[in-house]
Amino acid sequence: MDKSREKETKDGYIEKLVKLNRVTKVVKGGRRYSFSAIVVVGNGNGSVGYGFGKANDVTDAIRKATDKAKAHMINVPLKGNTIPHDIIGNFKSASVILKPAVPGTGVIAGGAVRLVCDAAGIKDIISKSLGSRNGINMVKATFDGLENLFDAAEIAKNRGKSLKEMWS
Repeated sequence: MDKSREKETKDGYIEKLVKLNRVTKVVKGGRRYSFSAIVVVGNGNGSVGYGFGKANDVTDAIRKATDKAKAHMINVPLKGNTIPHDIIGNFKSASVILKPAVPGTGVIAGGAVRLVCDAAGIKDIISKSLGSRNGINMVKATFDGLENLFDAAEIAKNRGKSLKEMWS
């Protein structure tokens, strides 16, 4: 992993730069360059968020994306070091299949999905990306899957049972 793309902040968050894009606008006087960045931020313990920022400077774009990611964090239900069940996340033409894995498997994922899983603290997972490989759409598809995961404790509570009754 390229260490320049990963940073741990003093407040305990893990910041990962997914994609940095230079955008060119042609005007009468020549070309104007601006930058867009997508950043994933997580605490490594089930809380993760993403943000998209645009600015005329690289550092400003990354800072804006990081601030948006911290403002829009979600909680991912974990079962040990993996997710509780299979799920498919979709966004536009990008799809991600996320499957729980046994301890010791590691993160079998590529690109944007790996960065999201690392930031969320998921240690064992198997994934497959289908359709578009666009970094931004892959992050959004992964978040769609993670947002729709069921929490076993919440389901047991809604059914009026204990967690032990559900799993036995």
